[in-house]
Amino acid sequence: MFDKLKEKLGSFKKVLGGAIEEKEKEVIKIEPVKTEATEAVKTEVAVKKETPKTPEQAGTKAPEKIGIFDKIKAAVLEQEFIIEEGSLKDHLWELEMALLESDVALPVAEKIVESVKTELVGSRRKIGSDTGKIVETAIKNAILKVISVDSFDFDGFIKKANKPVSIVFVGVNGTGKTTTVAKMAERFMAQGYSVVIAAADTFRAGAIEQIDRHAEALGVKIIKHQEGADPAAIVYDAVQFAKAKHKDIVLADTAGRMHTNVNLMDQLKKVCRVNQPDLVIFVDEAVAGNDAVERAKLFNNAVPFNGSILTKADADSKGGAAISISYTTGKPILFLGVGQTYKDLVKFEPQWLLARLFE
Repeated sequence: MFDKLKEKLGSFKKVLGGAIEEKEKEVIKIEPVKTEATEAVKTEVAVKKETPKTPEQAGTKAPEKIGIFDKIKAAVLEQEFIIEEGSLKDHLWELEMALLESDVALPVAEKIVESVKTELVGSRRKIGSDTGKIVETAIKNAILKVISVDSFDFDGFIKKANKPVSIVFVGVNGTGKTTTVAKMAERFMAQGYSVVIAAADTFRAGAIEQIDRHAEALGVKIIKHQEGADPAAIVYDAVQFAKAKHKDIVLADTAGRMHTNVNLMDQLKKVCRVNQPDLVIFVDEAVAGNDAVERAKLFNNAVPFNGSILTKADADSKGGAAISISYTTGKPILFLGVGQTYKDLVKFEPQWLLARLFE
């Protein structure tokens, strides 16, 4: 999972770490040389320590300019090395290219690169410390920022919400949405909740039969009408049944559609308008990469959703969608589909992703 991106990030960490070490070697040569410059540095530091700051000076901090004087002071007196932008520039471009090749959306790749640059340029580190670790930390922090745009405690929300909780699943066709509904049903039941499924995909041939088979395998009650029926009415009936029978969760499977299909999008808007679901979840394939990111953005504009689920994450070697969707839509990734069985659904956590990219 995410092997290609992991390989590219590992390669970047090694190359950039090596480049920083080369610059460090140049600075180290300064240390043993007792020159007038080094003695002047010591004098300047001593004077600064003895000279009290004015209130204005104490309350402001001018941008740090890195000159030869600063490098000498860091190396001689503090045994530190200052990382300069010049030693990073070409390699940051390589990082951006690596991210784009891994299907990370352009604005997200630019954000990550800028964050890495901001964290490293002008920073000080002890001479001889692990450069690879410093670079890795900077990349981790940058990725963490873009995948943690909106934390949402899904399980906490379900636990506290008034029952029944209604959840509508949306997305394009062929991305594993129906199977994801079944996986979510299994997960809820394992937590002790009672579940009802609404077979609201009345557009695709065989869709009702497919979700019916899942419901039978799981032992879940399904509410269904004939093919071509109004999806909004089916979801409404499912919610009313759940209220009458004191069920906890209603999961509504809807027809896959492209955002450009006006009729089907209007139908989906009606489902949400009539039933006012507690959550709307967008489902797409992790392997779709940038296409999934773009579709998520367009769907969110048309029918705002609360979070997304990426299927086939176990087959995704690039990882671009998993990194990009949250930042692009401002909505969190909730779960990843990682296999074919009902239990192959993992809750998405930022640290979980970072562990797989840098383990």
